[in-house]
Amino acid sequence: MAEVHHFTHGWLNPGFAYVVAVVGALIGLYCTARARTLRQGPARVKWLTIATVAIGGAGVWLAHFTAMLGFDVADSPVRYSPALTAASLALSLAAVGIGLFLVGYREPSTAAILRAGGITGAGLLGMHYTGMAAVDVAGEISYQPQLVALSAIIAVVAATAALWFSATVAGRRPIAVASALMAAGVCGMHYTAMAAVRVELDHAGLATVDGVRPLALIVSVALVFAVAMTLMATVALQAMTTEEFAGVGPATGTKEPVGLAAAGFAPPTAEPIRLDMPITPGLRSRPGRAPY
Repeated sequence: MAEVHHFTHGWLNPGFAYVVAVVGALIGLYCTARARTLRQGPARVKWLTIATVAIGGAGVWLAHFTAMLGFDVADSPVRYSPALTAASLALSLAAVGIGLFLVGYREPSTAAILRAGGITGAGLLGMHYTGMAAVDVAGEISYQPQLVALSAIIAVVAATAALWFSATVAGRRPIAVASALMAAGVCGMHYTAMAAVRVELDHAGLATVDGVRPLALIVSVALVFAVAMTLMATVALQAMTTEEFAGVGPATGTKEPVGLAAAGFAPPTAEPIRLDMPITPGLRSRPGRAPY
């Protein structure tokens, strides 16, 4: 049995993975909270789609991949298949998207959240093991069944809790707490599944290791997500502006100032100018004299 390392760079990978998961969950929960304030239709679909990219792309998959960079096998190179890595991203987006739309597009029920949690949890588990299938070493990778089963339970519970948060939480503090808990569930599922990994090296030296180096994959992933996050921010800002001008955003019906008024440039609320009063500063009518 080969020696396997999951913390090759110390606590840098798990720490950064947790931060990435928190940020993705935070953005996603803000988007789902905004979606709940809108009627069913294109506007709600847009916000749920942004939430899918934030949670499924950054909060789950990018956190998973960041943690994976700490995986190493003694006496063997580690390479990644770009196609299977991309497939794991697609699975993550699909799993989270299905769950969010099942729960967030209509009024959610407990049964709907549980059903969506099972589907999303299974999809996230598939994402993880598809990502592991992308890993190639000079030997065979196997898994301890008990820990695989435990990771499946954690995935379903974490997905169900995340969907419940997406359907209920609002406000900065509840969303921040929910994001921290969601990130803990994502990282817990990942490292439980990684603890199940067993590697048997090919000591005959006949095995070939194919794929790209982790560093090359990091550059590609960073570029893709930089573009994705920029597009997501642009779409979100455009949607907010459109909704506010159309009068369908969360600010509708509130007495809080918006636009120039919020910046302190509101017009004065004084009485309108009267034509029979002097407009020259300091000039006052005197008895027996005309105002000019």
